[in-house]
Amino acid sequence: MAHPAPRTYIRTQERTTPRRRTGRRHPLVATLMALPLAVLLLVVFDGWETVTTQASSVGEMLGR
Repeated sequence: MAHPAPRTYIRTQERTTPRRRTGRRHPLVATLMALPLAVLLLVVFDGWETVTTQASSVGEMLGR
């Protein structure tokens, strides 16, 4: 008589393990995921001045 336990274990494990998609996330999706947290941190830590300073520095660097 055959032992059904190994097959049952494999089937159970297939159902419980989540499948992950391989590949990269689109940059726009990653930005939309990070943007709310960035805004929250900006508001909580009152970093508007720092952000404008950094943004202007990056703008100058890209303009060269």
